[in-house]
Amino acid sequence: MSLILLRGYHRLSSLNGFCRFVKNESVSLKRWKKTPFSCLSPGGVGVSFRAYSPDRGEQKHNQKVVVVGIPNPFIWIRTRIYYFLIRAYFDSDFNINEFTQGAKQAFCHVSKLLSQCRFDALDGLVAKDLIGKLEEKCSLLPLMYKTALSAEPDEVMYTTPGDVGIYYDDNGRRFVSILMRFWYLTSAQLPDDTLEGTRIFQVALGEAETQTKRLLTANYEFQREFTKGVAPDWTITRIEHSKLLD
Repeated sequence: MSLILLRGYHRLSSLNGFCRFVKNESVSLKRWKKTPFSCLSPGGVGVSFRAYSPDRGEQKHNQKVVVVGIPNPFIWIRTRIYYFLIRAYFDSDFNINEFTQGAKQAFCHVSKLLSQCRFDALDGLVAKDLIGKLEEKCSLLPLMYKTALSAEPDEVMYTTPGDVGIYYDDNGRRFVSILMRFWYLTSAQLPDDTLEGTRIFQVALGEAETQTKRLLTANYEFQREFTKGVAPDWTITRIEHSKLLD
């Protein structure tokens, strides 16, 4: 059952500690009015938005998001088996729901750093060999593409775990990797011809004002070494922004 881990590994601050750092930061959440619309995003994830009026005849509308996920049953069963193995043999306190929330915060923070080309700030969060590759790719991106890399917390429409892996290397070191998938909206003005397949929405901001938003996807892989004596730290070893940073 064991596999050989071929890529290098670099430690960083633990995901839990990272989450506490993000929670302490001041985050400005935007509120915008919407007209009803819905879509079916990649992977069988349905995302719908509905506007509703509050009581007492007020004219303002609030946002309501309904997400329906249709996971692959084979992947769902396999990942549940891996979660059990992680709790049984690696970390008895592991909780995938808590991990998912932490991974979402990590995704928003790291994607913002990428958008701003602050590669030095990624040290300790992202594997060192990956930072160099990201810097090379981002240097070739147009400004609007860089802007679209950034995901605000209130723009992340859906987060789900993807593949889960348990690895051993030649020295007996043990690793766990969890691939997280994110669907998020962006207001960046992107050309239609280069982003074929992405969903486009017209969002009503007022009586006559509208804003175009796209639904983009991203994959971030988190890895941790569970060898005895090693600090319980997670690192991001893979970053993919579909249609932007593959």
